[in-house]
Amino acid sequence: MQNLFYVLPVLFFCGCVAPNATFEKIPPGIWRATLLLDRQPSMKYGDDRDIVKKFDNDSELPFNFEVIYDDSSNFHIVIHNAEERIEVRDIDFGRDKATAKDTVYIRFPVYDTYIKAIYEDGVMEGEWIVNYKKNYKIPFKAVHGVTDRFTKVDNKIPSDISGKWACTFEIGTEDEYTAVGIFNQNGHKITGTFLTETGDYRYLEGMMYDKKMYLSTFDGAHAFQFLGKILEDGSITGTFRSGSQYTTNWEARKDSMATLKSAYSLNKIVNNDVLDFSFENESGKMVSIQDTQYKDKIKLIQIFGTWCPNCMDETKFLKTYFEKYPNDEVALISIGFERYEDAENSKAALKRFKEKLDLKHEVLWGGYYDKTAAGKKIPQLDKILAYPTLLFVDKKNRIVKIHTGFSGPATPGFKDFEKEFETVLASIRKI
Repeated sequence: MQNLFYVLPVLFFCGCVAPNATFEKIPPGIWRATLLLDRQPSMKYGDDRDIVKKFDNDSELPFNFEVIYDDSSNFHIVIHNAEERIEVRDIDFGRDKATAKDTVYIRFPVYDTYIKAIYEDGVMEGEWIVNYKKNYKIPFKAVHGVTDRFTKVDNKIPSDISGKWACTFEIGTEDEYTAVGIFNQNGHKITGTFLTETGDYRYLEGMMYDKKMYLSTFDGAHAFQFLGKILEDGSITGTFRSGSQYTTNWEARKDSMATLKSAYSLNKIVNNDVLDFSFENESGKMVSIQDTQYKDKIKLIQIFGTWCPNCMDETKFLKTYFEKYPNDEVALISIGFERYEDAENSKAALKRFKEKLDLKHEVLWGGYYDKTAAGKKIPQLDKILAYPTLLFVDKKNRIVKIHTGFSGPATPGFKDFEKEFETVLASIRKI
């Protein structure tokens, strides 16, 4: 089964390029795409007005993708975020009967989102649509041959933000939280990420112009934009936007010793009762932790959502572990808490997730993704703080350890997690 995406060799582009081969549909090669966070698109479906090609770094969330033809008529795309390469093959192209225009659909089935865009003369324009959010659409446009992610022209020598930064988000609110920013800079170009206690903001890429920084990422599920400005005292102040409906402030000070709490210390076990749950799987079959297949085995219980890229990263890690140790005395059960409230759509999302990642273990439907409601399904925990949350359970079905959140391959801590994971399992085997 073909996975939704995987990492490919790193390629860097600059300036503008032109296709060097014939094509039947859209031009091959690099494209610059933007999600328009603050304004309506210049063209609606069926509107014959000219497509506006102006870029605005502060109000648009940019990313690059590459169109690659598999044969003379079939193509896929590869989205670029720093060293990450996301391959997307669920694509349709054809004449839309309603508008009589060439239209492309780029689907991210695991995340239940898609891009619909009209194509004309090297330009796509349309919307990124999130099915599990009511009326959630962000205007989208893409121009062929533009390879720069951010397009501002600046000949000044940029400030260098390379290194580790102690950050605070949601400043002055009850939801204030800390993070660690880790950035690498080469001239104007910046890559890096933010680590929080519950996960990371994945592969970020952008530019530094004088004292102002621009970073973005898009993976089909998350659309993140970070803007920041270096102040006279060397600190950074800025804004973080997630899609078109969430904006908050953030600040940072350079700190080579910046750290976060251990992911194993964020959740607490409030009672020592054995786990005893039953949930439907994606096909409607009831599955219990008490079933014979789990008897006398250590269990990993993954609390996750198909809409969550950090959950995707953790699932891929767990899948790799069980492929490496197929006869291990450890069983995995994933319990999905979805952004649909109804069973039909939720189980359909779980089924797509399981099929696309070719998972062999049970994937169950826990209910709606509200953390308070989810926490009531696992009363042994004080709360569900984040998706994903991984429970390490002994052979007697008692929770031994809890890992909250997941810092994936975009972070330097990923290798540390791999080592800790095996250490925790080794300690449970001795019980």
